Amino acid sequence: MNALAQVVPARSMNFVNGNWVESTSSRLVERRNPANFDDVVGLVNLSNREETRATVQAAAAALPAWRNTPAPVRGRIIGRAAQIMTQRKDELGRMLTREEGKTLSDSSGEILRSINVLDYMAGEGKRIGGEMLPSELPKNFAYTMKQPLGVVACITPWNFPVAIPVWKIAPALVAGNTVVFKPATITAFTAMKVVEIFEEAGVPPGVLNMVVGAGSEVGDELITNSTVKAVSFTGSNEIGAALYAQGAKRLMKVQCEMGGKNPIVVLEDADLGLAMESTLQGAFYSTGQRCTATSRAVVIESIADEFVRLLAQRTAELKVGDGSQPGVQIGPLVDEAQFNTVMSYLEIGKQEGAQVVCGGGRSSGGNYDRGWFVAPTIFDHVNPNMRIAREEIFGPVLSVIRVKDFDEAVEVANDVIYGLSSAIYTNNVAHMFEFIDRIETGITHINSPTTGGEAQVPFGGVKGTGVGLREQGRVAIDFFTELKVVYVDYTGRKRESNIY
Repeated sequence: MNALAQVVPARSMNFVNGNWVESTSSRLVERRNPANFDDVVGLVNLSNREETRATVQAAAAALPAWRNTPAPVRGRIIGRAAQIMTQRKDELGRMLTREEGKTLSDSSGEILRSINVLDYMAGEGKRIGGEMLPSELPKNFAYTMKQPLGVVACITPWNFPVAIPVWKIAPALVAGNTVVFKPATITAFTAMKVVEIFEEAGVPPGVLNMVVGAGSEVGDELITNSTVKAVSFTGSNEIGAALYAQGAKRLMKVQCEMGGKNPIVVLEDADLGLAMESTLQGAFYSTGQRCTATSRAVVIESIADEFVRLLAQRTAELKVGDGSQPGVQIGPLVDEAQFNTVMSYLEIGKQEGAQVVCGGGRSSGGNYDRGWFVAPTIFDHVNPNMRIAREEIFGPVLSVIRVKDFDEAVEVANDVIYGLSSAIYTNNVAHMFEFIDRIETGITHINSPTTGGEAQVPFGGVKGTGVGLREQGRVAIDFFTELKVVYVDYTGRKRESNIY
């Protein structure tokens, strides 16, 4: 077994052409446990453009053999990765919690989701195919087939450093592409363990590569290098929009999943207890650091007082602390930059005149002073035009917006640039289906939280949230393949006409 499975190295390493190699760059960034500043996870070595270029070439060299490997064989390797991740789930969960900060419970959930994705995508190796289509001509056979793109890049964020890489890498590999993976620098050690699992599963040298470094250098090389045929990106709108514009210049495929400002709509006939618990989970678990987090609760005025009272009561019971400790439900923010961002939005909300129901500042005293802890915060009487109601905060902050009726609730829910996930709580069947028709999100839930998803179901958003094809499910293969149309004429005669 590779030593990486047993100890975290002092420095991050790249994975190139089947070998773990240290970057030749001397640029080091220290990574500490966000729940305990005394715990140094390791030093992240930031690679340069030349190293990235060499990694792309390694992926290109491995492409012919991999694309000619039968898809079911590629799928079996992904299936072995699922088995290995199952065996390593506890170790991987501890690393994820230590480096990213989420609780062990949240880490376990993320790893289970990743295993499910691997299981599903392993089966895609036996399902990739096109369709047979009828031809207008006699003795002509028309069909489609899916072929790999070539070298593709997967650029992933820190908030789900196991699941998001897995749901990009697995379909890319099953489809016959070779991959250059750029993880977020602040979760580089978790990324290494993910790659190690693919390595042990039998992915051939050069087929999956990882290079750690800044987006301004490594990411830029991946989007501008002519050998790279597609980029799948998850991250901020600012970076995603720039990547999409750069990719358009050379007509490459680009897939971007970006921000969210997800609403939960609570109507007067809703089960308040159920709606409140789902709001609590969606807003505060994973410290609010997920793109599907519940950021806005759009509540009918007549029930808003009771809803907020119940929610504040339950929020006060949440245990905040080091996610590796038993009973902790809410961990720290991932780093100082994210902590400062959330703290600035708390001040913005106060200045805008929103009412602080609970939280509103840093959790302090004792062990809280050794980590990036923010108290779960509820703002009430939020105006839909306030910044805290419109901009992604990415922390444990919920804005309660009061509305008079269903129509206003839908209008407010749609009045943001984002369109990832949404939820409605009601027992009115007409309102359920009208909400489904009118809500401007790629995912919507009826009487369940804005968070969550399943491996076999497509994932993605509309408006400012996403561009390109969806991720996960059977459609994940579509982004990583080109569709080829084939006409077979077996008449043995010259065709008399062809309108095209």
